[in-house]
Amino acid sequence: MSDRRPLMPKATAVWLVENTALSFDQIAEFCGLHPLEVKGIADGEVAQGIKGMDPVTNGQLTREEISRAEKDSSHKLQLAESKVQLPPLPQTRKGPRYTPVSRRHDRPNAVLWLLRNHPELKDSQIMRLVGTTKPTIAQIRDRTHWNSAQLTPQDPVTLGLCSQIDLDAEVKKAAKRAERDRKDGDIEKGGTLLSTAETTAPSGNTAEILAPKTHEAPEETPEQEQARVFAKLKGMTSHKEEDEPNEDDADSAKGEEKAGGKDEEKPEDKTGE
Repeated sequence: MSDRRPLMPKATAVWLVENTALSFDQIAEFCGLHPLEVKGIADGEVAQGIKGMDPVTNGQLTREEISRAEKDSSHKLQLAESKVQLPPLPQTRKGPRYTPVSRRHDRPNAVLWLLRNHPELKDSQIMRLVGTTKPTIAQIRDRTHWNSAQLTPQDPVTLGLCSQIDLDAEVKKAAKRAERDRKDGDIEKGGTLLSTAETTAPSGNTAEILAPKTHEAPEETPEQEQARVFAKLKGMTSHKEEDEPNEDDADSAKGEEKAGGKDEEKPEDKTGE
């Protein structure tokens, strides 16, 4: 099917069924309908009360195009080029997905299904698919949702919250992002480690063991050297004075020894007498 469709496709299909000998497949292809739906129009079961619209009068088809398609059943009808150039439609920003009221209670179940089966999806992608909010996704992930005990994972496509095409597109986008992040991580890690062949290969260069560096004392100035020598001499003289006994102390010690000897001799003389 082509992207371009005629205005009022069902009314155009009614007119083509009633006024041409085109096949159901050709009409369905041109109007964007299912062949069984076109057959229902021919049987009067579908599009009852819809008045047919002539596409030739509206400038959407030409008589030559219809005749060519009637002669060749494999020919596909092509819309005629419009003589009026319509201005391009302004691109409106796509808002959040609308969820019917009857399906809103199924959104937590769909979020739980996406978190379990597609953990690579970002919160923004889940919000686009299901039409929920970021706090709700965080609560379901952390099991702090008020109804977390009753939640059961359900496919959002089965629930009618999103289409399979949208889900596949988001999953494919997340897989590409994960692959790109993994490659970037490998590139960053590649420069930090050497290969086994490089680390285990014998090397001709021997490592040189260096002696530890010793902190050299700063050079002394003449004033510092003079002060150090005077302090050393002063210490030596003080030690000598402590080692040599005092002459007064020696004389007093000798006098005490003599006095003691005389006192001991006196009692011996008395006993002899």
